[in-house]
This record gives sequence, structure tokens and C-alpha cells, in this order.
Amino acid sequence: MKTLREYIQEAERNKTAIGHFNVANLEMLWGVFQATRDLSASGGNASIPIIIGASEGERDFMGIEQIAGLVRGLREQYNFPIFLNADHSYSFERVKEAVDAGFDMAIFDGAKLSFEENIKITKQCVKYARSSKNSSILIEGELGYIGEGSNLKEKLPEGAGIKTKPEEAGRFVGETEIDLLAPSVGNIHGIIHDGNPHIDAGLVKEIRKSAGVPLVLHGGSGITDVDFTKAIEAGISVIHISTELRLAYQKALKFSLREAPEELAPYKILKPAMLAVQKTAESRLKLFNRAG
Repeated sequence: MKTLREYIQEAERNKTAIGHFNVANLEMLWGVFQATRDLSASGGNASIPIIIGASEGERDFMGIEQIAGLVRGLREQYNFPIFLNADHSYSFERVKEAVDAGFDMAIFDGAKLSFEENIKITKQCVKYARSSKNSSILIEGELGYIGEGSNLKEKLPEGAGIKTKPEEAGRFVGETEIDLLAPSVGNIHGIIHDGNPHIDAGLVKEIRKSAGVPLVLHGGSGITDVDFTKAIEAGISVIHISTELRLAYQKALKFSLREAPEELAPYKILKPAMLAVQKTAESRLKLFNRAG
């Protein structure tokens, strides 16, 4: 099996993107995993790689060692390219624990810090990862604030949406030596009631050229199919989806509880939510793997 780095490089060459899906429990993990397995089987091609994301809150809820063990177990049992990312870690300590737990990837999110402080801590994360037993782990940095929270929003968050400057991206990558960069190019975390901003594909292309490393698009929920396709063509290699999964899960769970209020078996109550996550992930994976 190829490494995550190799899969990302392959996606960039093929003008596709690897789907990154955040999960908070076992049924969400199974839903995403089954989506990519079924899609891979139906296409008759090689397995479609995916990245499972676990934010600080999701890691605390599931257990950092536990989520690492689950993803590693699926990869080994099914010989399938499923990888794990410590999504949005806001301190060196949280990145360190992900490195130590055997994650395949971790992001230090210093987007709200000063440019110099962001460089300082990101560089510290990279140095620790390179010197650890888990030295193959990819470290991602974030430059440009796109808001917080995988949720529904009435309006654009205050202070969010300031786009990354290509020249700063080049300096940031050069000084930190990160493997991946998450820029602000019109993307916003969550789904905004009146519609999410459009992605600036031209800026994506400029940043990719200046940065010299693969780019990650955070805040993928709420972005149009056309914007996704243009962003991938311009240089996006990994796309994050979270709010859409949460929304699908919530709607299906509400329906399940309403339709069968006397049901007590969790596996029966939660199955519709798992299937809703699977359907949502499958839809995004189809788009990401035909773009370009």
C-alpha cells in the first residue's frame, strides 16, 4: 500500500482530491468507510483513499488511542488506504499527543495567532514529528483565518475570510518545512445560512505555486460542486467535510427516534444515521474523484 504522502501526490497529478471526513463516533466512521469501499468496488478500480479527521473535541470524546486503533485496524484488516488526521490542534501539546499515538497526519492551527507566532509553534511541531518514532507523519499548517466550528451559521464569522497572501504562504512553508498547507481562499468553516462564499481558484493556483507543497481545503461543507471542481483543478489535493456529515447524521437520527419511539436497541436507532453519513460521504467522494 502506498503512503499517505504518495496518495496525495497521486491525487495532485490526477487532478482529483482525497476526501477528509470528520467523525465523532463509531457509526460515523463505519458510514464513511463503507462509502469509500462500496465506491471503490463499484468502479472496479484501485481503492479510493480517504482521511478520517478527528478534532480536539472528537479525539477527547472517542479517545485518542481508541480512534487511532480503530482506523489502524480497518486499514490492516481490509488492506485499505484509510488514514487518520488530528484535525485542528491548537497547541504543540495536542499535536505531540497525536504524533505519539501514531496518527498519519496532524495539523497545527495557528491561524488566529500572529504570523511569527504561527511560524514558531508550527516549526516546533514539525521538528518534534521528524525526530519521533512516527517520523513519517505529515504535518500541516494553516495560514488565514476561516472561522471555527462545524455548524450552521447565520452569517460570516467576524474576522474570518481574510485570504492568504501567496508571498506569505511561500515564506510560511519555507520557514516551517510543513508537508501541507491549509490556506484561506474563500472557504469558511460550517454552512452559512445565506450561502458560503465562492472559492478563489485563481488564488489557489498562486498559493500552490508559491508554497510548493500540496494544499488542503478546510470548510468544504456548503461549497458548490463547481467551486470544488475549479479548486481541485487549481491545486487543492485534500478536501475537508464535517458539517454536512453532522447535519445528515442529526436529521436521520431525529427521524429514527420519531418513527420508532419505543425502540431501545441502539444499533437499530443509529443505523439510519450511519447510512445517512455513508450516502453523504459517497456523494462527495464521487465528485472529488472525477474532478478535472
